[in-house]
Order: sequence, then C-alpha cells, then structure tokens
Amino acid sequence: VQLQAYGGGLVQAGGSLRLSCAASGGTFSNYNMGWFRQAPGKEREFILVISRSGASTYIADPLKGRATVSRENAKNTVYLQMNSLKPEDTAVYYCAAASSISSTPSDYKYWGQGTQVTVSS
Repeated sequence: VQLQAYGGGLVQAGGSLRLSCAASGGTFSNYNMGWFRQAPGKEREFILVISRSGASTYIADPLKGRATVSRENAKNTVYLQMNSLKPEDTAVYYCAAASSISSTPSDYKYWGQGTQVTVSS
C-alpha cells in the first residue's frame, strides 16, 4: 500500500487546515488509518486513528477537541481536519495504515511521506 499525504501549508494561529491521505496499491478498507506528527527534535507523536469502516475514532490529547477524522473508502482517502491551530502544532504530519487500532508507530505497516504544517503566531 502506498500512501500520500497532502494539504499541509502555512496557516496563522487560530486557522484551519484539512489534510488528505490517498492510498493506492491495496485494499484501503482493510486498514485502520492513523495520523501522526513529528516536530523538529521531537519523537513522532500519535494524533488519532480511524477504524476500517470509519465507525470508530480515537483522538489523542494534543488535538482533542480541535481535530476530526473521516474517510471515504470508495475514494481510498482519509482526511484530517484541524481547527484552532496553534504554533505548537507545527510539524510534519504523516498518515499510516495498520491492521490494528493502535497509537504505537511500530504497529503501522505503511507510511506516507509526510506533509509540512506550519502555524505562525
């Protein structure tokens, strides 16, 4: 499975962004899809995961209340909507695919290349 994340960019604090992750080369609906981020000098951080069908989601504290996730299996795409962005949200954002619902990066078998999100103050 190949994943490509896109939609990042420069946004002012308080603004919004929607990231997308397009999958190809596999059966997208077989995978739970996670989003992670990594800021310079920091470890990769789990943001959220959405189940295969989209019926279940789990959002970690850093973006809880400010992020939503959705997927369209017919389009092999998962979306991350982020609102009320803060400068500390600046990072490279990655999508990833896993067989289980997990917050652990090592459980994810396939990774996108990442898209840069920069939030200015």
